[in-house]
Amino acid sequence: MAAADPAFITRLAPGDEFTHDPGEAKNYNESMYFNVFDAQVKTGGWFRIGNRPNEGYAEVSVCLYLPDGRVVFTFGRPAIADNAAMNAGGLKIEVIEPFKRLKVSFSGKALVLARPLEMADPKKAWRENPSLPCTVELDYEGVSPMYGGETLKADGTPLDIDPEKSFAKAHYEQHCSASGVVTVGDERFEISGHGLRDKSWGPRYWQAIDWYRWCPMNFGRDFGMMLSTIGDGKGGAREGGIVFRDGIYDLITACHIDSDWDEHGYQTALRAKIATAAGRSYEVTGKVLSLIPLRNRRTAPDGTEMTTRITEGMTEYRCGELVGYGLSEYLDQIVDGQPNGKVAGF
Repeated sequence: MAAADPAFITRLAPGDEFTHDPGEAKNYNESMYFNVFDAQVKTGGWFRIGNRPNEGYAEVSVCLYLPDGRVVFTFGRPAIADNAAMNAGGLKIEVIEPFKRLKVSFSGKALVLARPLEMADPKKAWRENPSLPCTVELDYEGVSPMYGGETLKADGTPLDIDPEKSFAKAHYEQHCSASGVVTVGDERFEISGHGLRDKSWGPRYWQAIDWYRWCPMNFGRDFGMMLSTIGDGKGGAREGGIVFRDGIYDLITACHIDSDWDEHGYQTALRAKIATAAGRSYEVTGKVLSLIPLRNRRTAPDGTEMTTRITEGMTEYRCGELVGYGLSEYLDQIVDGQPNGKVAGF
């Protein structure tokens, strides 16, 4: 692994689990994200609040994958007055003990999709599928160390960031266990599984990244991974991630992901070859069990209409004899109707 750049340091403190001063950047975004997958009942989900206090709203997403292939989903942009808490649109995230225990709860209506690919046309999907009352009560426990934080200059001062080109100025992740209850209409699902959570803050536009592949997974309480490849805007990719094993994180130094696609350009399977700083190598395969396509659209200052597609697939992973579960999240800018990462061969 290359030596750390002496021009920068990474800082992470327990207080970072709570909200930060948003400053003046219009597109400031403070985001907390959690996922969980129960290997026994083949049920999982993910939850996100992204506060945009300087724009007066939050991005709120709840997504559940049910055992029969249905996906339960809701998204909203509820108004918020400030960045005081991660609590909007019925979704609430509480820090019980920083880096150790957190709670995720939701109460509201959500769309029940028997054919989740219909979300490619959101207006039609919302019009033609039922919405049912939904609740989530999940207790999260951190089972790994923390990975990441805020990158600063060597003297501890903040980096100079162009808000128009920023995705986040700080980011951290942690493998977790989670347990609790989810209800959808009259159905009740008890969940006890594993997942990954992350947090980021700083100016963000979803169009600031060319494309990425993000694959968090768990093979039990003591073994998990997060695979990451990010388009560099020059036809190549930055490869990285982490392997959680033996109570520590082993940094990934090489991560080549090869994907299979359906006729819509959505991932259906993947194969990954991984090398780590500790000299270990892994081969992982993934089979997408259920996928929902999402999007974010923005008009650039010059009037250009930009569309970002994010496909979220509940994925069964295999590493040697081990079987685990997690997510395959593929983000692409859509150019001439095509996902640019797939066009580039990623």
